[in-house]
Amino acid sequence: MNRYTKQIVNGIVTENPTFVLMLGMCPTLATTTSAINGMGMGLTTTAVLVFSNLIISALRNVIPDKVRVPSYIVIVASLVTVVQFLLEGFVPSLNESLGLYIPLIVVNCIILGRAEAFASKNPVLLSACDGIGMGLGFTVGLTLLGAFREILGAGQIFGKTVTPKSFEPATIFILAPGAFFVLAGLVAIQNKVRLSKKNKEAQKA
Repeated sequence: MNRYTKQIVNGIVTENPTFVLMLGMCPTLATTTSAINGMGMGLTTTAVLVFSNLIISALRNVIPDKVRVPSYIVIVASLVTVVQFLLEGFVPSLNESLGLYIPLIVVNCIILGRAEAFASKNPVLLSACDGIGMGLGFTVGLTLLGAFREILGAGQIFGKTVTPKSFEPATIFILAPGAFFVLAGLVAIQNKVRLSKKNKEAQKA
């Protein structure tokens, strides 16, 4: 596995921003009332993350240290504005569903964190791979969270009914408290899997 592939896998699995680093919790909990909303928010953030990493990495030797954070915010805000216009033009229903949380991508700690910790210190291509990995990891996290909430709270996934007629949805799962319940459950599962894998590796060693 070369370093570019490793960086992508790192964002999706090893340092997944939703289930491992626990970053970007505001959009994670607020926009995942359905799988499509979670996926839309994740892919929107991925696009901004990839291009912001690319631009910041390319300009890392040009941007003065004293104004690096304001510069990052200007770059990210410009990209978010472009993405929002594209959503308004081509996917208005998704834009309406996500609402205020699209502009708030500007201050998403995942984007600013990767800009400061990675893109400002690494080459362009590697920074782009980091953006892809972190973005896809965020997308996977939000989509899974939205899917579980939609199934448990509405008996549907991506708007299609997948549960038997006898199933009675628990509305709480598509409300605010449900987001915490489902997130806690998914984090517990992935921690269990990671711990079991670590124990097996330790026993082999």
